[in-house]
Amino acid sequence: MAGQGHEHGPTSPAIAAPAARQAADEVEVRGHIVDSLLLPKILDRILQMGGSFEIRDCKIGMRRTDPSYARIGIRAESPEAIDAILADLVEHGASPVHPEDAKVVPADIAGAFPEGFYSTTNQQTQVRFKGRWIDVQDQEMDCGIVLDPAAGVARCVPMVRVVVGMPIVVGHAGVRVIPMERPRESTLFGFMSSNVSSEKPKSVSLRSVAEAVRSTRAAGKKVLLVGGPAIVHTGSAPHVAAMIREGWIQALFAGNALATHDIEQSLYGTSLGVSIERGEPIEHGHEHHLRAINAIRRAGGIRRAVESGLLTSGIMYECVRHDVDLVLAGSIRDDGPLPEVITDTLAAQDRMREAIRDVGFALLIATALHSIATGNLLPAWVKVVCVDINPATVTKLSDRGTFQTIGLVTDVEPFVRALAAELATAPAAG
Repeated sequence: MAGQGHEHGPTSPAIAAPAARQAADEVEVRGHIVDSLLLPKILDRILQMGGSFEIRDCKIGMRRTDPSYARIGIRAESPEAIDAILADLVEHGASPVHPEDAKVVPADIAGAFPEGFYSTTNQQTQVRFKGRWIDVQDQEMDCGIVLDPAAGVARCVPMVRVVVGMPIVVGHAGVRVIPMERPRESTLFGFMSSNVSSEKPKSVSLRSVAEAVRSTRAAGKKVLLVGGPAIVHTGSAPHVAAMIREGWIQALFAGNALATHDIEQSLYGTSLGVSIERGEPIEHGHEHHLRAINAIRRAGGIRRAVESGLLTSGIMYECVRHDVDLVLAGSIRDDGPLPEVITDTLAAQDRMREAIRDVGFALLIATALHSIATGNLLPAWVKVVCVDINPATVTKLSDRGTFQTIGLVTDVEPFVRALAAELATAPAAG
């Protein structure tokens, strides 16, 4: 089987490039490459990039659980064209038939990669070192790979953390990506894996999220909640606090706003000066959020406010009481901010990277910027559910590479209230 140009079919001598100009190579691809559409995607990419292919070996698994294998010969008009095609196919899970060790170049400038560095995805990645494939640790998109020859360890490194002399992987030789496969079993969570829509059955979606939380905790992994201030504005804070109290949430990412308005509600019963109970503005209520920040700063921080008895309820209170890994990342608009808010963006990124270790499920609620930032840090195998009234928030997540995101377009309060009630029917693990 061969293909060239823009149609699958036999190679035509009339349009084939002269043999003297052509370069060739071979790749192989393994796994569930047929029903996941990985094989046709790879063949299509070869054609799109001006190459031609010949399938030289293909073994299809007889059962759904059996892996398949294909060896594909590739031709292009020049060695440069072949290199470009191979670089592209690596990102889709293809590997050279005759692999070589990864190439490394010492970083010559602090805070920058060498020219030709390998740019990572959020998919599981391996590099070849001394003839064997090793997993890249701390997998994250849009990073480089540092390979420590002495320890035989490879890991992702952000550009800003590069130091002079750091051995950075360059090119695509000796690098392979192992794409995530479609779930083999039929599950409620698998049912949700479709385009963003407000028309999915809410009860089925809710049970799927609750089951994902339960199974994550049962597996000993952490559940991460990423929240925006709408959680407080809509009256959902008590439900989130209950989920923390009952052991369902182990890490929380937010900004100054969520924490501030949660504390405002605890101290004054308002959010943005509006009474949570009556839904109407309170006289001088517009000052409450600033007074809440001032009270916490005077107390020496959120933890000290809890320990002194100043703060006695709310999301922040439960985070302190139950040792939730709390990361508050600031923005240029923040009032105050609260003492725990990290105003250095790079420091906030590093804290988030620490906190996502051992996270098995992430629930992103009503925050576009923090959701996208978190999505950029998570590896592809962490399940992500994004809940927002605005479908554009979920779409942006997928557009920026967090393809494992499942979107639920719905109001925050009914969803959070129902999720807390659903989780309350079973005890939390650990």
